[in-house]
Amino acid sequence: METESLKHKIAVVTGGSNGIGAATVRLFAAEGATVYVGYNKGLERACKLIGELPGSGHQPIRIVLEDSASIRDAAKVVADAHGRADIVVNSAGFTKPVPHHDLEALTDELIDALMIANVRGPFSMIRAFAPLLKASRDGVVINMSSISGKVGNAGQTNYSAAKAGIVGLTKAAAKEVGFAGIRVNAIQPGTIETAMTAAMPDDIRAARLKDVPLGRFGTPAEVASVAVFLSSAMSSYLTGTVIEVAGGRHI
Repeated sequence: METESLKHKIAVVTGGSNGIGAATVRLFAAEGATVYVGYNKGLERACKLIGELPGSGHQPIRIVLEDSASIRDAAKVVADAHGRADIVVNSAGFTKPVPHHDLEALTDELIDALMIANVRGPFSMIRAFAPLLKASRDGVVINMSSISGKVGNAGQTNYSAAKAGIVGLTKAAAKEVGFAGIRVNAIQPGTIETAMTAAMPDDIRAARLKDVPLGRFGTPAEVASVAVFLSSAMSSYLTGTVIEVAGGRHI
C-alpha cells in the first residue's frame, strides 16, 4: 500500500539498476521520492527501470565505487540540481566465492577489489554526500551489509570481512554526523531471491534453506520495504542500528 512517506525526498541509490537496489528504487518512487538510479555499466538497464517508475524527475547517475572522483562528480550533479540529498542508499557491491572454500586461494587483488567496492565505496559516498545530507537537515544513509558480515560464510572470507566492516562504518558514521540530524543505519539481508542466488547449485540452496526458520528465501522487495522504513519518519529515532532481513537465519 503506497503512503507517499517519502514525498518530496531526493534519494540516491547505488547499484540501483538491479537486484535489491532496483527494488529499493521502485518502492522509493512509489512512496513519492525523486530517485537517482546509480549504475556503473548498466545505463540501459537503469533507463529502462526509470521508464517504469511512477512520478517524474528520476535520473540515471553513474557511480563507480572504485573511483572517488566519480562519486564526487555524482554528488555535484545532485547538488547542482537540488542543493541537497535526503537519502543515500549504498546498495551496490559484489562477491566472488572462492572455490573449495580455500582462503589461501584469495589473491591480494581479489581481497582489495571487494574491500574497495564494499567498504571504501560506501565510505566515499557518505563523505561526498555529507554536505548535501546536512543541507537536508533530515538526511538518511542506509548501508547494505549482509548476514555474512555477522556470522561469516566459508568461501567468502573477503566478502564477510567487508560486510562486517560496513557495520563498523555505520556505527562510527552515525556518531559523527548525528549532530547534523543525519541518521545512518544498516541492513543485513540473508539469502534473497536475486540472479546471484538463482545461480547457486541446488545442494547449496537446499542447505541454506534448511537454516531459515521461515522456510523460504526473501525477496528484494522485502529488503526494500525496510529501506523505506529507515528512510521515513517512522524511524526518526533510529541511528547506528543493524536490521537483519534474513527470515530468522543465524538468530
